[in-house]
Amino acid sequence: MTNRLSAISPIPIVLTIAGSDSGGAAGIQADIKAISATGSYACSAITAITSQNTLGVTAILPIAIEHIASQLDAIFSDFTVAAVKIGMLADSQIIHIVAEKLRHYQPKIIVLDPVMVATSGDALLADQAVNDLKQQLLPLATVITPNLPEAAVLTGCTIPKHDQQLDEIIAALQTLPSQAVLLKGGHFTASANSHDWLICGSRVTCFSGRRIHTSNTHGTGCTLSAALASYLAQGLSLEQAVTRAKHYISQAILHADQLHVGKGHGPVHHFYALHSKNGIDNKKLEPVTETGSN
Repeated sequence: MTNRLSAISPIPIVLTIAGSDSGGAAGIQADIKAISATGSYACSAITAITSQNTLGVTAILPIAIEHIASQLDAIFSDFTVAAVKIGMLADSQIIHIVAEKLRHYQPKIIVLDPVMVATSGDALLADQAVNDLKQQLLPLATVITPNLPEAAVLTGCTIPKHDQQLDEIIAALQTLPSQAVLLKGGHFTASANSHDWLICGSRVTCFSGRRIHTSNTHGTGCTLSAALASYLAQGLSLEQAVTRAKHYISQAILHADQLHVGKGHGPVHHFYALHSKNGIDNKKLEPVTETGSN
């Protein structure tokens, strides 16, 4: 007789490589929460330590290259990593060591969130580091998840304000060396809904959901990409994983105002489902819809 427990698949392991957010809303902390909430096991390699809260970032300390390398060696030498999520990489040296280790260990799934532009619009990576990111990491990525300002930096296009500019930036993203691109459209305020576009070669699929009006959106990009990596690690197709991840982040935003964390732009509610099951809340949101186009 087969032992029932031995027949259960082990929990998929997702490695997040990113910076630490002392406020707990973004970066490594958001990734670990999102990966855990969506049913995978989170481990991490920290690339930088930030001093930040809901009001802003006051200091950034990059981690020594040798220690980033040792963190990655420690994880890959012991754990079977099903997927990797990459977030903040502070400079060219960090980009190079992460790329070197990924080429060595060859994880099957890599979700790259190209953190390059602050909410204020300020650049977070120097031009050379952006070039290194494009040359070293994009060819390794299963999918990259830029928002519109980040996509503009990657392609040299204008941040789109209308449909023609949106078509232009999608066409430019199709020339990048990653396998796929999930373009996050939260900044595209020309639409009443919140759209994201999955770009796989010549195929573009739009994922649409209701735009939620709240100031508590700190960490949305980190959370979406981490959830996407988690669902891909569980064996979902890219389209299925995007649908699930977009639903998850939409619910986390919808419930964000319950948290009352900080005096500024607060975090999304990563564990809304747990609180809902405990009777705290049971808000509903219409499902994400998909439309395909070429």
